[in-house]
Amino acid sequence: MKLSRFIRRIAFAALLAFTLSNVTLCSAHEVAAEMVTAATKLIGSLKPEQKEKALFDFAGEPRTYWNFIPAEMLKGGTRRGLTLKDMDATQRELTRKLLQTALSEAGHSKVDIIMSLEKILHELEGSKRRFVRDSEMYHVLIFGKPDAKGTWGWRFEGHHLSLNFTIVEGKTLIATPSFMGSNPAQVLSGDKKGLWALKNEEVLARKLVQSLSAAQRKSALIEGKTPEDILTASQPEVKALEAAGVAFADLNKTQQELLTQLIKEYTGRNRAVVAQEDWAKIQKAGLDKIRIAWSGGTEPFQQHYYRVQGPTFLLEYANSQNNANHVHASWRDFNGDFGRDLLREHHSKAHRNESGPKPTAAP
Repeated sequence: MKLSRFIRRIAFAALLAFTLSNVTLCSAHEVAAEMVTAATKLIGSLKPEQKEKALFDFAGEPRTYWNFIPAEMLKGGTRRGLTLKDMDATQRELTRKLLQTALSEAGHSKVDIIMSLEKILHELEGSKRRFVRDSEMYHVLIFGKPDAKGTWGWRFEGHHLSLNFTIVEGKTLIATPSFMGSNPAQVLSGDKKGLWALKNEEVLARKLVQSLSAAQRKSALIEGKTPEDILTASQPEVKALEAAGVAFADLNKTQQELLTQLIKEYTGRNRAVVAQEDWAKIQKAGLDKIRIAWSGGTEPFQQHYYRVQGPTFLLEYANSQNNANHVHASWRDFNGDFGRDLLREHHSKAHRNESGPKPTAAP
């Protein structure tokens, strides 16, 4: 199956999944169960040499070694996992079904465009190309054994894309770290002119910043040089950054609605029930404590960076490279990335009645 057909089928399946998710009540537990079924079928289709590439121990280092840069820049000069390129048509279809368990319609659309941009980059860079640009070089990695009551995880990753999912005790689903990038951010010429993978992440934030009063803007703007990239990069674990920016509590109602829409644009990469649970967690931690900070120009194609930070989470967005037409956008959870908080709790319960030191960190 050619990649273009693969992507079209992803888009169609996404629309169907999105429609059904709004008609049928579904729990995160049920989503996790669907992931088990889809991952098990994919694993069952793999040849031994493919399993060597796709399957990893849950507790091993590869689970938290994620990245979004070209494979040639990674340690060892390659990215782990089994690529779409190394799958047959049936396996690509099973990969599509695994992605379908995780992503919303909007999330599918973003992934679709991000992958397709590799072909555009290949053409734009021409003879000056430094890296392989291939829309089939996206990798699947499965950590541990998918089990209805077990703890395991999986990742779909390639250039400008890293989607990480952790399932704890078969019932709780964690969807961070979550990264999407885009180069070009907007396609400015050719038959794909106007294609814009992460449009809302930029437009909503700019609209909010442009609406700020002089006093609000003074609080929101970060002094100094605009960062060229997100500050947390692909760190396995992140801590809260400096509490800069204007607070949610200091915004008017319209501005608060814009900031809410912006946050939900990130959580909404995933299926509705998962996104709703993530939003509920953010609300519980306190909306008034959320801050948005901005650096750089406020007009299109001016270098800019922003971050939205709350007690539990961080959104970072940088568009400074390639004449402000190259985006990196991440969503992190301070305690929950890779399910760390739940895994700590799980280990604590498991060892509560055992002698010896208690675990202080998740694998």
